[in-house]
Order: sequence, then structure tokens, then C-alpha cells
Amino acid sequence: MMDSRLSQLARLPSPAGRVLFLGDSITEDGEWAEWFPELACLNRGVGGDTVEGVRRRLAWTVNEPVAISLLIGTNDLSGAGETTDPRGIAAQTRRLLEELRTAAPNAPIFVNGVMPRTTARREEIQELNRHYRQLAKDGGATYVDVWPVLADENGALRREMTYDQLHLTGAGYVAWTNILRPLLLPFSRR
Repeated sequence: MMDSRLSQLARLPSPAGRVLFLGDSITEDGEWAEWFPELACLNRGVGGDTVEGVRRRLAWTVNEPVAISLLIGTNDLSGAGETTDPRGIAAQTRRLLEELRTAAPNAPIFVNGVMPRTTARREEIQELNRHYRQLAKDGGATYVDVWPVLADENGALRREMTYDQLHLTGAGYVAWTNILRPLLLPFSRR
């Protein structure tokens, strides 16, 4: 499925002037145009993607976006990327942010924290998110903290927000979009 999606996206134009949603399956599954009807949205999420996967496709993904929402890293932590170490993933993400800044110098970048999963994954996700918060600060981006609205008291993804302890239900997307909305409203079509 990932190959099919990548093959299509490589051949589809990325129109300029859009809010670019970039990331893995959690991004891909988002119905961004419906959640944000006031925005011109472009969904470039790819199920199973990693930080390095996103970096490899920047040349045909980024075309003068008005803003970028980035959610990436959970598949790296699960072993799909080059490293599972939060520090190593953060180093790769730093390079990704530098390349995004070069490809889209005028677009605000919103770095979404990796979403909670299970209690067993809590510490490594929180460590990665601490790195992401600092990367955003250092790189002139905005860190988007989704943890408070998605995590339960044990640091797991709230039951009503997920169907598999990873992907979001409609309730999870409502919680996430409520955080993104005030950040993205300045980019509304007028």
C-alpha cells in the first residue's frame, strides 16, 4: 500500500499555496479538507513513513506551501527507520527541518509531537517529544503539543481516541484539529 501511495504522489503535482500536511499514516488518514474547509489543504501523509522517507520525497512534495504541519517519528520508534533511538530520530528530524526550511523558506512549520501509544512506549515518546520541542524552538518552527488532549493518566493513547493504540478515531482527530485550528486559521482562503 505504501508503494502505491508513493507512486501516485510522485506523479501528482503538489499545488502551491496550500497548507501541506506531511507525515505518516496518522496524517494520511486525516480528512484535512473536511476538517479545515476554510483552508486549501494538501495531504502528503504516507502510511508507514519515517523521517528519512519524508526527506527522500521532499523534492516532489514541497511546492510553495503557505504552512506545513509535520507529524513523523512513531514508525521510527517502532523500528521502520534507520534508528529507534529518540536522540538519533531527533538528529534526522533536525536535518528534515533544515531541508523543509530551505524548500519552503516563508512557510511556518508546525512540528506535531508524536502521539501517545501504549503505557510501555510512554517514556521513549516523551523523550522524542522533548527533542522535537527543542528542535522547533531552535529551527524557528512551532511545536504542537498534542499529549495533554490525547494521553490518559498513564501516558497511553486514550481509549476513545484510538482503535488500535496508534491510529486515531474521529474523536482523536477532533482533539488534534482543535489544537491545530488556531495555528492554521491565519492561512484561511479569503
